[in-house]
Amino acid sequence: MESSRRAVLLVAVAAAAIGLASASFRDNCDIKWNAENAAFSDDGHGLTMSLKSNTSGCLLQTKQQFIYGSVSTRIKLVPGNSAGTVTTYYTSSVGKDHDEIDFEFLGNETGQPYTLHTNVFADGVGKKEMQFVPWFDPTTDFHTYTISWTPCMIVWYVDDTPIRVFRNYRDKGIAYPIKRPMFGYSSIWSAEDWCTQGGRVKADWSKAPFVASYRDMILDVCPCDGSDSCVYGCEGAFGHGGQEQNCAGLSDQQRTKMLEKQKYNRIYDYCVDYKDNKKPGPECSLPQY
Repeated sequence: MESSRRAVLLVAVAAAAIGLASASFRDNCDIKWNAENAAFSDDGHGLTMSLKSNTSGCLLQTKQQFIYGSVSTRIKLVPGNSAGTVTTYYTSSVGKDHDEIDFEFLGNETGQPYTLHTNVFADGVGKKEMQFVPWFDPTTDFHTYTISWTPCMIVWYVDDTPIRVFRNYRDKGIAYPIKRPMFGYSSIWSAEDWCTQGGRVKADWSKAPFVASYRDMILDVCPCDGSDSCVYGCEGAFGHGGQEQNCAGLSDQQRTKMLEKQKYNRIYDYCVDYKDNKKPGPECSLPQY
């Protein structure tokens, strides 16, 4: 009886996950901060968010919480002199000891590259940063950024190319997000005290508003309120017992592409470039792909 109940739950959760794909911004998201700085396209699949001053900005949040799946959108970053600005795309839980998976795009002076910043928080602990310089101009066209979160691993993708993997090694005492439902977020805000060349270069507010553009939000996630039954069902839908390919690791082709980007475009790795005499975490000595 118990196995039958779990099988029914797994099928129901998997169906719910499939049903959320191809979501529009207007139908599936709320503007939680400075709605006057957001503008939707007529069909709801396009969005711009503006930063007009160092106390303004904009924040979008999905209406649905979820555990596991992938969130993906196309972004065209602030063009020209974007120093002092941060455009983000991330997932995060709410409350104490939060979990979070980050894409952050740190602006720069005209002619200087953006910094693509990634991080993961689990049980309230982050400090697992990796940073890259993009191998394209992220301001002239839309590029796709995807966060894939399964019970087995987290993968950050840029235009279908994986740039980083973080594996689940909870059995070895390494924190990994497994039980707190997250929302999806996008935002633009001012961080001129630190984000561009360590805060040396400030935002040029005469160039405001700074505008980031988004298209085609895709949610392939497992809706979840955090209950034990929901967490179990989502684990089955997106891990062992469900989409097993999510636990198989990267393909040889994907691994080759990722290692190439890490070799030529990664500019900071917390496992190697740690500061303040801090030693790298134990996960740094374990396979990540």
